[in-house]
Amino acid sequence: MKEYNMFLGMDIGDKFNTCCLLDSEGEIIRKFRVPCRTARLASLFDELTPCVIAIEACTHSPWISRLAEAAGHKVLVGNPRKLRAIYDTPYKDDGRDAELLARLARFEPRLLHPIHHRGEQAQADLMMLKARQVMVSNRTKLINSVRGLLKSFDVRVATCSAACFHKKARLVIPEILKEAIFPLLDAIEAHTTAVRDYDVRIAQISKERYDTETELLRSVSGVGPLTSLCFVLTLEEPNRIKHSRDVGAFLGLVPRRDQSGEIDKQLRITKAGNKYLRELLVSASHYILGPHGPDTALRRWGLKLTERGGKNAKKRAVVAVARKLAVLLHRLWVTGEVYVAFPQTDRFMEVA
Repeated sequence: MKEYNMFLGMDIGDKFNTCCLLDSEGEIIRKFRVPCRTARLASLFDELTPCVIAIEACTHSPWISRLAEAAGHKVLVGNPRKLRAIYDTPYKDDGRDAELLARLARFEPRLLHPIHHRGEQAQADLMMLKARQVMVSNRTKLINSVRGLLKSFDVRVATCSAACFHKKARLVIPEILKEAIFPLLDAIEAHTTAVRDYDVRIAQISKERYDTETELLRSVSGVGPLTSLCFVLTLEEPNRIKHSRDVGAFLGLVPRRDQSGEIDKQLRITKAGNKYLRELLVSASHYILGPHGPDTALRRWGLKLTERGGKNAKKRAVVAVARKLAVLLHRLWVTGEVYVAFPQTDRFMEVA
């Protein structure tokens, strides 16, 4: 294993990054600031002797980490959720944060709880899914706004899909409201067209680059093109996770833990990891447990949880099925086995 004699902590900002450089003895060599721009950071990384660079995960951390690794440095991307010593202090400033990152990298890198950034191509492909989600979210807000505005005139649009809402709405809007509402309907129509275009492009990406993996995952009922592709792009490399049951924790689908002595509280899920994938898995879980979900071992297991009673039984069952679905998808991806709705063994139905 290569040994490094210098450690650089970098507190990343939108305009400037504050840096602290330590030697092997932990003495500060220098503190400085550098613009958060590709050219300036590339120049800095080329000037430095190969060292360990510690940063926190943020918007800029993916491209900065790739830039540093290309220059021969070892990069540790700290998990902000685990770095309480940085964000929970009465004496917080950028210089102190950078120094603390550098000292953690020198003393005990595991305290950073390093995360792994996906590759540049995978990040670009995942951006296509996130851009589509932005369009869907904005369209939903526009539709809700139109419905709310029309209700003040006792005008109601019949229940319909988001894709045809603009057509249905145009038929019922009175003349006095057309000047105000029609521009909103035009925007909704434009969003619908954009979502459709994204769907076509996402299908192409899935077939061109990830056809084998996504086709295997889509064999599970409730898992469509979006969920399968997002799952593959988020994990990127299935062997990064040693045990399939750890996927639930990786995606924030396991309960928080607050145990002390005889007290062991029941808490909500951690919601760590990729939010969009977690939402897609929960949506798939709703379908599996819903009236149109096909009969499978996973569905029967989830329905048994809902029968236990309690006002939150259905919600807990949905999350539990989403967690078990994530475990199942990872296991299928790793082994390459064909999905069976009712497996002969309980391997896939073990507690996740």
